[in-house]
Amino acid sequence: MNDILLEIAGLNKRFGGLQAVDRCGLSVRHGSITGLIGPNGAGKSTLFNLITGFLKPDTGQVTFAGHRIDGLPPHGVARLGLRRTFQIPHELKRMSVLENVMLVPERQTGDRLLSIILPGKRVRLEERANEATAKDVLRLVGLETKVDSPAELLSGGQKKLLELARCLVSRPQLMLLDEPTAGVNPTLIRHLMSVMRQVNGLGITLLVIEHNMNVIMKLCEQIIVLDRGHVIASGSPSQIQQNPQVLDAYLGGV
Repeated sequence: MNDILLEIAGLNKRFGGLQAVDRCGLSVRHGSITGLIGPNGAGKSTLFNLITGFLKPDTGQVTFAGHRIDGLPPHGVARLGLRRTFQIPHELKRMSVLENVMLVPERQTGDRLLSIILPGKRVRLEERANEATAKDVLRLVGLETKVDSPAELLSGGQKKLLELARCLVSRPQLMLLDEPTAGVNPTLIRHLMSVMRQVNGLGITLLVIEHNMNVIMKLCEQIIVLDRGHVIASGSPSQIQQNPQVLDAYLGGV
């Protein structure tokens, strides 16, 4: 179907005696905010690692924007327009918030050996353009007052916003967000939800792992439920809330 951006079929991953992902199949539509839920150990983060090239599947395939990406390295997946965040942010602690975001664009002229002999003006112009883009993205996520702060001084929730900004600066087609509101205070959770909606409004598709059911039910139009590495249900928030198999496996009557 033309509106499918990400499609997974028959995906399997075993670690010794543990079948972490089991005949998994799902699809994510262009322009959607799709939730991925399931109990601890259901295989959600493993699935993200398989999609983004941090792990290779044993069998099955992952197709993104018409390209087979299963088996590609992470940088190859990223270059196609698929970016991700992690449960635990990976900021460069001693660099400023602005520098953390400015480092993301690939193939910068100043990074090349040839930059030693290229005109300095070209490098400076590119750097100014990257700085302007980074500041725009930081303004979007609400970190415009923190541009000069060392990243290590941000709160846990602000570090989640920085992760979003680092993904956004490359304007991906799809962002995979791994528990973006985990450990974040309620006020900042509301802000994070607002930012995610704004990001989606820019035409960026989101696939979100989240344990906060209040967030998932309010944010997502489609929810996929994973249990023991296998998709057991997919549907709208109201359909998921009323699905007996989901209630038994995870929601417990939410």
